[in-house]
Amino acid sequence: MKVHEILERFSRFPAASFDDIAPGTSLILAPHPDDESLGCGGFIAKAVVQGRPPVVVFVSDGAASHLGSRLWPPERLALRRQEESRNAAHALGLSSDRLFFLGLQDSAVPQGGVIFEEAVEHLLDLAEQHHCQNILVPWLHDPHCDHEAVWIMGQRLRALRPDLRLLAYPVWGLTLPPDKELNERQPTGWRLNVEAFLHTKRRAIEAHRSQMGLVVEDDPTGFVLPEHLLEKMLQPYEIFITS
Repeated sequence: MKVHEILERFSRFPAASFDDIAPGTSLILAPHPDDESLGCGGFIAKAVVQGRPPVVVFVSDGAASHLGSRLWPPERLALRRQEESRNAAHALGLSSDRLFFLGLQDSAVPQGGVIFEEAVEHLLDLAEQHHCQNILVPWLHDPHCDHEAVWIMGQRLRALRPDLRLLAYPVWGLTLPPDKELNERQPTGWRLNVEAFLHTKRRAIEAHRSQMGLVVEDDPTGFVLPEHLLEKMLQPYEIFITS
């Protein structure tokens, strides 16, 4: 299917209640600090209001966004991004004890091997400790290697725990060229109405100040969240894909 056909199908996903989409507690896997706010900010805020705060795991350290900076070397930037993640969670009403940082290398999250399996085991432990019934991962077609790796982690988790519901949320995949062909057949899923939480979601995204171009000043080629992505993320519905 072409991207525009898939996006059109997303727009026609049935709107469903929070309980129908994700009953119980959810384990949200974010490839980088900010993906949780972009793709699931409304979901997180809604879950907190309903008394079911999710567990959010940041898989990579996010330290590759400004590799040209001398003032913000990777170690310092990784700590800053953790701080921003806590600020974003606070904006969404989520306490920091629900946040976990795996610290894997940004842009090099493994798709297999020893480190991959250790990460999966850690995630399984978290899911068990917090009685999670759902796992949220990025969409397979998000055009970033870390997003794909975390999607594969989700597949591995479901293989080990078939009772867990696996849902995918799109981020960068929503910005793909409309005529690009993807190996995707008739995706299914739901739309969650998050209109009441859009202001909260915006504040959470803005809490990731280093990604908004507001912190690192000595790397003109460094990453900045583009407006066209923010526009797509701040919509009344969030998309959750089941297949």
